Amino acid sequence: MLSAHQLGCRRGSRQILGGIDLEMRPGEVLGVLGANGAGKTTLLSTLAGELPASEGRLELDGRALSGWTPAELARRRAVLPQSPSLGFDLSVHDVVAMGAYPFPEIAPDAHEALLRRALREADACALADRRYLGLSGGEQQRVQFARVLAQVLGARQAQQYRALLLDEPTSSLDPRHQLLLLRTVQALARAEGIAALVVLHDVNLAAQWCDRLLLLARGRSVAQGTPAEVLTPQALQQVYELPVSVLPHPLHAHAPLVVFGV
Repeated sequence: MLSAHQLGCRRGSRQILGGIDLEMRPGEVLGVLGANGAGKTTLLSTLAGELPASEGRLELDGRALSGWTPAELARRRAVLPQSPSLGFDLSVHDVVAMGAYPFPEIAPDAHEALLRRALREADACALADRRYLGLSGGEQQRVQFARVLAQVLGARQAQQYRALLLDEPTSSLDPRHQLLLLRTVQALARAEGIAALVVLHDVNLAAQWCDRLLLLARGRSVAQGTPAEVLTPQALQQVYELPVSVLPHPLHAHAPLVVFGV
């Protein structure tokens, strides 16, 4: 399991994160919420091993994350950054195939089956023969999502822990594909035992699709727990500095409905 205890991170002399406790549990989706500058992306990058922790403990399967090599980490966790960039005009197939690079042992037939599944799960099959740089921003986002799915699904050793970390994956997607992406993340977490962390801005999407939420403000945890436990008027007003009403959701009994500015 990927876990953090009193995790802190600095960038230069600035303390960006401090005192963060969390566990990424197999089969669950953990949503991270907060205003701009709250430390969401820094938290994800630290959990991914891309930024060093300045304090506290950060462990994967009981071993310090700093002790894992990049190649080892690539086989255990997949990361979708906030703004993935690609300067080469590759085919969509080749971009998705990058996700399978950590697994050279996969046989050719199984490799192609993995890529087809990743494209299908990301609703990107129709894009497979296109050139990546010719796609719209939303289409590129779906292809990048397929790439990380190929990576996290490529690690199929029995009982092996796998983590999927997604930074604002819905930001350039239309409403249909926002729902499809989050539904896919939740379904794969359940079916495959994947531990998923999703940074989101839409609190209502987070309430609907995440099992637990972490609410951040100025690099500190304001609340952590189920959506009903975290999305309270007091906590939301503290984080977003807006009037807010929290209502019963008319369609989803487990998820509160948050309305800002009321």
